[in-house]
Amino acid sequence: MHGFLRAAHDAAPASLRALIGAHDWRHSPLGHPDDWPPQLATAVAMALDSALPMFIAWGPDLRMLYNDAYVQMLGERHPAALGEPFQRVWSDAWPQLVPIIDRALSGKGVHFEDLEIPIVRNGAREPANFTFSYSPLHDGAGRVAGMYCTAVETTERLRAERRGALELKLSDALRPLHAPAEVLATAGALLGEELDLARVLYGEVDAEGMHFTLASQWLRPGTPGLSQASYRIDDFGPGLGAALRAGETVVIDNAALDARTADWPVRFHEEGIGALVTVPLVRAGRLDAFLSINRDAPHRWNADELRFTRDTAERTWTALDGARTQAALRAERDRSRYIFDTIGEGFARLDRDWRIVEMNAEGLRICHLSLDQVVGRTHWELFPESADDEASLMLRRVMEGRRAGAAEYQLPPVDGRCGWNEIRAFPMQDGGIAIFFRDITDRKLAEEKLKAADQRKDEFLAMLAHELRNPLAPIKSAAMLLDMGMLNETRVRQSSAIIGRQVKHMTRLVDDLLDVSRVTRGLIVLDKAVLDVRSIVDEAAEQVRPLLLARRQTLGVHLPAVPLSVQGDRARLVQVLANLLNNAVKYTPEECAIDIEVRHKDGMLELAVCDEGIGMEQELTERAFDLFAQAKRSSDRSQGGLGLGLALVRNLVELHGGSVACASPGPGRGSIFTVTLPLATPVAVPDTAPAGAAASGGPLRVMVVDDNVDAAETLAMLLDAAGHAVEVEHDSRRALERARAAAPDVFLLDIGLPEIDGNELARRLLAQPETADAVLIAVSGYGQEQDKRAAREAGFRHHLVKPVDFDQLAELLADVRGAPA
Repeated sequence: MHGFLRAAHDAAPASLRALIGAHDWRHSPLGHPDDWPPQLATAVAMALDSALPMFIAWGPDLRMLYNDAYVQMLGERHPAALGEPFQRVWSDAWPQLVPIIDRALSGKGVHFEDLEIPIVRNGAREPANFTFSYSPLHDGAGRVAGMYCTAVETTERLRAERRGALELKLSDALRPLHAPAEVLATAGALLGEELDLARVLYGEVDAEGMHFTLASQWLRPGTPGLSQASYRIDDFGPGLGAALRAGETVVIDNAALDARTADWPVRFHEEGIGALVTVPLVRAGRLDAFLSINRDAPHRWNADELRFTRDTAERTWTALDGARTQAALRAERDRSRYIFDTIGEGFARLDRDWRIVEMNAEGLRICHLSLDQVVGRTHWELFPESADDEASLMLRRVMEGRRAGAAEYQLPPVDGRCGWNEIRAFPMQDGGIAIFFRDITDRKLAEEKLKAADQRKDEFLAMLAHELRNPLAPIKSAAMLLDMGMLNETRVRQSSAIIGRQVKHMTRLVDDLLDVSRVTRGLIVLDKAVLDVRSIVDEAAEQVRPLLLARRQTLGVHLPAVPLSVQGDRARLVQVLANLLNNAVKYTPEECAIDIEVRHKDGMLELAVCDEGIGMEQELTERAFDLFAQAKRSSDRSQGGLGLGLALVRNLVELHGGSVACASPGPGRGSIFTVTLPLATPVAVPDTAPAGAAASGGPLRVMVVDDNVDAAETLAMLLDAAGHAVEVEHDSRRALERARAAAPDVFLLDIGLPEIDGNELARRLLAQPETADAVLIAVSGYGQEQDKRAAREAGFRHHLVKPVDFDQLAELLADVRGAPA
């Protein structure tokens, strides 16, 4: 033995020392170790001296040299692998290793963690996992002549992690369950889905241990259940029954060949059982129940499958015992006179010194604590942040007053989501208290949604009253003018036109209300036909064209080259698109663009209305189609209606089997409303009393400021007829400038003015010398107490609700004329 071989022999672990000494290096393609290149000799010495599994693959056919730690990975391949080509040693894994080896031999290092490589082990092919690093080895000329590898098998670690995850998943699934049937169903489903089984059966055995009844049966979709509800155990073979009664887990890979079942082929064939594992529950020497998993074809059960099945069986029995015990306790609780009316999910018992004596598993889960962290510590040590909240104050009252109490408290936010718990406490005979607590977050969220819906309803009713009052004001004023009988023909026509326009506006409001009511109650009947989408777009565009022209907006229509058709009600689909276009016109500034885009995708029509308008917050896009949903609006109501249009759009689209959505990049950045549909294949106006005659005295200089042109003009005509000098303005800023020169005695100001609302305009009028002494009268559709209070604070002397009672206004003006200068 010479040179390197002797050094390697002396340094090598004992198990390889003899192998190195005995190996016939004379016939090895690698040559004698004393003749190896220094690079190979150095790499081999490093590998032999390392505690990590390592090997060297050298030469054109990558002959293997390895250390003692690598022997465990080779298994039965050692010692024949020493000096053999890598491909021959690992022939079963070679196809998957070729790209990796090619990269290493190209001069680049390779590192993989937990790579799955199927290998043959103990005569059977199975998946295995390895973490390894390949590095190129160079010869004396700098050429890559082989590779150096460190490899660790991680199969067992990954299996252990997966087992732990499955066990945790099973435990979490079973923990909150209280009904035995739920426990069995949950455990069966989890086991069946994880192991890809045909059936999971839970059988309960009679007192004699001869018959069993199916208590639960999970089935893979398409798999029939057992043909009977109960059986004799020995119907499946006396050998199998004897093993179960003895408490043995029965593992059968092939029911047709196993000695315990081979004599009973008909039963297993009829029930479609090819392989099975059955775990018995034996109590006090008697077979009480069993958990059985089935496959419909022969299957070789591996250790992980058996371990998970046994663990599931044990956890299922534990959970069943707990569920049955809890059921018995609940029944006893209901029969007792004790104060508890329900048992919460979490339970804790505190002694008189506030130390926690016990807490159940659900309580620990809710508190995110372990049992070791809880028992023996005081409530105040564990939850110092709760010292002064309502729940802790309630607990102090229960402890001191010995009377039961309850409270709800909000938990600190987790991942941006707030939670709520309900806690109930009861005094105990030993001086401590028992606490029951449960998560009520879903209930609280539902209550908040109900409150929000109720608030939107109230806001809608207030807005409806406001919107109806606005047209009533000019109607009433025009009617009073007509009733006076002192108008010329031009004024009569003007008054009639005002009444007509405002009645049409009220009719649209009422029609919207009736449409929503009919749709939500399912009273709409669609007159369906196959419709050309282009005609729907054209008709809807024609309806909004006057509005577009008035606001100097452009409408772009983008249709595909191929004609598209849908099956639906023409009038209703036109109504849907017209509503969306009306919204776009209303919320888009003047001289901006609105587009209709029609496209088809996957058999569906997509019809999008895109605008350059005010856009929406994300929160509003999520509820834009809810009934009464509206964005925050200024008091002038320059944008917005009753919050019915989009709700009506959604309902009508859904009646057509479609859907509607909205999106917006944000406020001021426009909106997109998209309708998706399946493509088709080849009120009387009440009389009003005439206004009373104006009080005697000189005329007043009156300025009416209202952005509703009809309302302002009709009120001005009434004031003019009453003998007053009237000026009309529709813009707040122009009114402020004009008032300096005209110095009116009285201002009638609408509160809901754009840009500067009526309250702010009143403050500015009183602040300038020319109008500081003027009488300010608020005229508004808002008539609630807070609206009147805001008007008084702004400097208004009087507040009138639209439509204005002209007799009341005449009396106010008479008082102004009679007041001393």
